[in-house]
Amino acid sequence: MAFLKKKTAPETAPEAMNLDDVMKKFDRESNTRVWEGVPKIIVSCILASFSIFCIYVTFFATWLDEVRLTSFVGFIMFIGFLVFPAKKGTQKVNYMPWYDIVIMLLGTGAFLYFTFNAMSIIKTYDRSTVEIIIAVVGILCLAELCRRSVGLPILIVAGVLMVYAIFWGSTNPDIIARIVEYIRVLFYTKEGILSTPINVCSKYIVMFIIFGAFLERTGIADFFINIANALVGRFSGGPAKVAVVASALEGMVSGSSVANTVGSGAVTIPLMKKTGYKPEFAAAAEASASTGGQIMPPIMGAAAFLMAETVGEKYSTIVVKAILPAILYFAGVFITVHLEAKKEGLRGLTKEELPKLVPLLKKAYLLIPLILLIWLVGSNTKSIAYAAAIAIIAAIVVSMFDKSTRVTPKRLLEALAAGGQGMITVAAACGIAGIIAGLITATGLANKIFTGIVALAGNQVIVALFLTMLCCIVLGMGVPTTANYCIMAATCAPILVQMGVPMIAAHFFVFYFGIVADLTPPVALAAYAGAAIAQANPMKTAFTATKLAIGAFIIPYVFALNPAMLFIDTNAWEVVLICITSFVGMFGVSAALQGYFLGGMSWYERIISAAGGLLLIYPGLTTDIIGLALVGVVLVIQFIKKKSKHEVPVAA
Repeated sequence: MAFLKKKTAPETAPEAMNLDDVMKKFDRESNTRVWEGVPKIIVSCILASFSIFCIYVTFFATWLDEVRLTSFVGFIMFIGFLVFPAKKGTQKVNYMPWYDIVIMLLGTGAFLYFTFNAMSIIKTYDRSTVEIIIAVVGILCLAELCRRSVGLPILIVAGVLMVYAIFWGSTNPDIIARIVEYIRVLFYTKEGILSTPINVCSKYIVMFIIFGAFLERTGIADFFINIANALVGRFSGGPAKVAVVASALEGMVSGSSVANTVGSGAVTIPLMKKTGYKPEFAAAAEASASTGGQIMPPIMGAAAFLMAETVGEKYSTIVVKAILPAILYFAGVFITVHLEAKKEGLRGLTKEELPKLVPLLKKAYLLIPLILLIWLVGSNTKSIAYAAAIAIIAAIVVSMFDKSTRVTPKRLLEALAAGGQGMITVAAACGIAGIIAGLITATGLANKIFTGIVALAGNQVIVALFLTMLCCIVLGMGVPTTANYCIMAATCAPILVQMGVPMIAAHFFVFYFGIVADLTPPVALAAYAGAAIAQANPMKTAFTATKLAIGAFIIPYVFALNPAMLFIDTNAWEVVLICITSFVGMFGVSAALQGYFLGGMSWYERIISAAGGLLLIYPGLTTDIIGLALVGVVLVIQFIKKKSKHEVPVAA
């Protein structure tokens, strides 16, 4: 769902790595073939045709699910190999090797065979040898596209599960029969490739990707950065606060950690360095804020749509429950960069460096598509896809008010093509995630994992949560958020539910920890992308980003153990109280990590502040009172220390 891909680096950062190089290094989606001239126009038209096809199927077609889904994946196979080459590196212009053409046609043909023979396939259980071969070809071609666009880790997970399924997942003594049965299930039923992930992908996610592509062309990304500059740029350490606010705003319409980091970081990271922030801190601040984009409503990355389908809740319900944790996360990052600025004595931007607020407000109409989307999603009167479609139309309309962003026929083609291309990676990941989930279900592995975790946890929910967190982070280091969520939703989330965690809280838990893998060493792609722009040490940046994003490691435990934070079984007064105490708690935790409150903190002040902050974040009257008392003690100590420093000694 990334659409904030490229932005010109400001003149303040001549030493920064070329942004295209950063994206290609850390974001596999950016490693694409180079098409120029007439071939580029042809490829763009094909990609745009795919977007139009998806819109038509979503709103007008009354096809069988098997026909709709296989035609969708077939189209993905065709455009996927047009866009993604076999390996990274400099690509020849207008070149596609013969073997890529063969793979493209074989993969497309395998899924279209299912499309045109869907009725006969549905009616019969057994598959012929030819049909099994077609299925093998389809699965292998999808795996190759996933390798090119997503990476190897998710395929390693799928491969290990397939080996487990073949040798230990069935009681059938005939190994060939086992393989044939698994292939039949994974390709020809709704328990594999055509399961929930690809279904949600084709119905909902595609519309929001197209919406993002159109929204980009209205200039809303620059508007978010400028409005954040106008609002908070003047304050101490202003550029870092701009990064947090701008990333939170961009996160409402984009779900890619790396793309968000590069998109807004091209502007904010050089400014942070110029203000006085260390390169590692500047990169970490942008990366941690940008990663939060996937938890910020209303879009929250592709996984949120899957969550709504998996838990059987309306998407608007998921969005509402996500609001407080997301705001708390960004509040934690904002507080930390503020305390760092105070600690280092950093200034904000000068009046001359700040954009004028009044002229910016004249462009507030750019927010109309987003506001309309939020209203339509919240009203529950129309489908999510319908809300996205109306928002797309609104984005086209608002673009007409400014000549520089007006959607001309050329830009219309570009937006539709960008939407089509943006769909490839998500669809490939969803297809393989469906295979993984199918194998887990078919082999009964979920029950074995449940037994193992319960044995290790000893019926202690907190231990089960910790083990689940480790699984999510390790898996998330190489698996996209969407696929990570699908796998954990099929394995660990049901375990947490059986141990007493509310279903939505359990799914939010695995969702959060799948996302923070983008910041967690040793594979922290968002942090590494920020480090490349800042010319900083990647590993130091990753550890600093993890510290800045501490809220994402604390908040999931809170709502898993006490779901009041997700507005479950609570009233309006409790919600207000939770909001106030949680914000104070985040300040206490952030101050402890930074070692700065009103001034420098001793080791015991940091411990007291952290303990008080954690107690305040955890909903409950007793914990709130104790937590407030502890943070209050630290505040008093800090106030006395600060006052004593400012007292002028009386001369003898």
